[in-house]
Order: sequence, then C-alpha cells, then structure tokens
Amino acid sequence: MRNISVIFLKQLKDTLKNKAVLIQFVMFPLMAVIMENAVKMEGMPENFFVKLFSVMFVGMAPLTCISSIIAEEKEKNTLRVLMMSNVKPFEYLCGVSSYVWLMCMAGTAVFAVCGKFSGKDLAVFLLIMAVGIMLSELIGAVIGIFSKNQMSATSVTVPVMMIFSFLPMISMFNDKIEKIANLTYTQQLSDVVNELGNFTVTVENILVPVVNFVFAVVLFVFAFKKRGME
Repeated sequence: MRNISVIFLKQLKDTLKNKAVLIQFVMFPLMAVIMENAVKMEGMPENFFVKLFSVMFVGMAPLTCISSIIAEEKEKNTLRVLMMSNVKPFEYLCGVSSYVWLMCMAGTAVFAVCGKFSGKDLAVFLLIMAVGIMLSELIGAVIGIFSKNQMSATSVTVPVMMIFSFLPMISMFNDKIEKIANLTYTQQLSDVVNELGNFTVTVENILVPVVNFVFAVVLFVFAFKKRGME
C-alpha cells in the first residue's frame, strides 16, 4: 500500500505539469457546464449535453490518460527506475489506475451536479460511470504496455478512443451504426444515461459490458505477459 500511495501522489503532483492529461480530465465536464447553461432550444431533451458529454468522457479521458502516462514513463525511463526501486508492476498499475479513476470520478461528480441528479438517478449514474471508467482504463493500459513511446501510444489511442467515445453519438442518427455500437460498453452506458428516471435493465445492458470487460482483461493479461512493464 505504501508503494501504491507513493505512485498515486506522484501522479497527482504531475497533473499540473502534464497538460495533455490534465485537459482530458477538465475538457468534457467544462463543456457540459457551458453548453447546458448557454444553449437553450425548444424540444431539446433534458440534460442533453450532460448525457452526451459524460459518455464521451468515459470513452476518451481514462483511456487516453492511462495509455499516455504509461507510455511516457516508459519513454523517459521513469518506469525502469521505479522497477529498480522495488516497485512491483502490479503496485505501479494500481497507483496509476486509482489516480486516473479518482480524477475521472471527480469529473463525473461535475456532470452529476450540472445535471442535478439525485436519489436513485444519482446512484445509477455514478455506478455506471465508475464501471465504464474502469473498462476504459483496462483498454488504455493494454495500449500503454504495448507502446514503445508516447507517440506510438497516441497513434493507437486516437482511433480506439474515437470508436468508444463517438459511436454512441453517431448511432443516434444511423440505425446500422447503432447495431454495431450496441456491442460496445459505451453504447450500453449511453442507453442507461439517456433513460435515467424510467430505465428498465435488459439482458443486453448487462451482458455486453461483461463481455467487454472479460475481453479487456484477456487482452491486458496477454499484453502484460508478452511485454510486462519493460
């Protein structure tokens, strides 16, 4: 726990220095606050921008942040120094992932306050966002582990994050894309968020995220055994 805490505090102190990571935590919550208060149109669904940007936030921020952090520290040999200082790979990953998760949950709290969620709606929103963030972190960690440097991590992260963050939005306008998007956890998260207040859980809402999670875990185990934290 001491090593995990040290890694967590290290990343927290680096937040203000790493602008690429910081902007991921701030961008979508800030956009949601601005758009919800600035744009008022007749017939617009309640909390439209909060729901839209919160799903995009889950598909983009944790995935991008954790892959960038791991790849950057590999490139600068910070990771090698940590491993030589008796910090185990599991401890490092726990410290980084807990940091990214808590920062993203802070952003989630901004969405919740902006959307004025309360009671059951608030609990459901926080729960599904927490699960979605963990899934994105797993995928981001796989990319970070496989990448040799930050540039190669970015080249892989961008298309992957665009799939998970933008598919739910595009599926609103195209039925064929919606069928494909239904296979992703972010689309299921979007369905739940958009129906807060009168939502009924379906088998698909549970099965798809579970399958996505299992697939992400398998990829992570494969990546870790193949490359480790070298």
